[in-house]
Amino acid sequence: MSFIRNPLVLLGANLSAIAASTFYLRSHHVYNLEEHEARMDELEGTLRGHIGLIEEALDRIEGKATEADRGKKMNEYYGKRGRSEKKT
Repeated sequence: MSFIRNPLVLLGANLSAIAASTFYLRSHHVYNLEEHEARMDELEGTLRGHIGLIEEALDRIEGKATEADRGKKMNEYYGKRGRSEKKT
């Protein structure tokens, strides 16, 4: 019987191919998850900054804000990034 037709060799080759593809797909998936989390953190910070700007504009319209308060809420909200609040 030929070496290539040996069932143990075929089984070993199949298992090696499955293990290699699983390892590759897992590492690719982990990379994509990290990239997605980074994008979501950036988006969250942007949204928090915009919320601060909107609240400051509303305070100015209502007459509650002073010139010293300008930019304070935006920096406060933007500084509350999601990563520091997560308990992992």
